[in-house]
Amino acid sequence: MADLEEKKVVLTNTEVTKLKNELEDLRLNKRKEISAKIKEAREQGDLSENAEYDAAKEEQGHIEGRIKEIEETLKHAEIVDEREFDYSKINIGCITKVYDKEFDEEIEIAIVGGTETNSLENKISTDSPVGKALIGHGVGDEVEVETPNGIVCFKVLEVRKNENY
Repeated sequence: MADLEEKKVVLTNTEVTKLKNELEDLRLNKRKEISAKIKEAREQGDLSENAEYDAAKEEQGHIEGRIKEIEETLKHAEIVDEREFDYSKINIGCITKVYDKEFDEEIEIAIVGGTETNSLENKISTDSPVGKALIGHGVGDEVEVETPNGIVCFKVLEVRKNENY
């Protein structure tokens, strides 16, 4: 969380809306649900051996932690308007297909803000080494990226707007 306090988090309007909706759900619904669970567990008696109470308190901690995390993210957000992007170049909110020279394969990558990063779904952040290196490049460009595992070479094959953004 210290990283969020030191730098801006780039988010699109879409990401901000998703985070605000999640925050509202956590505050209005999840807090009530967990309070009811805690109350019910308390009514069962001895709290020292009450697994339901312990589980509910742990869940409450997770909810409160997530609320704080979202609040900090929004507090430090630098909001970009994805409608203003030139999608002939790689930017947040686009999907790019690149050719990985080392592995001789094509990879489709979604460029996203930090809150949506998911390597299993090939969603990479604008703050990651690959994301930073690809930003601003267009079809035909060759890009070298220094990663923890060495230098990776990509050739940009396609850039398009991510319709889910």
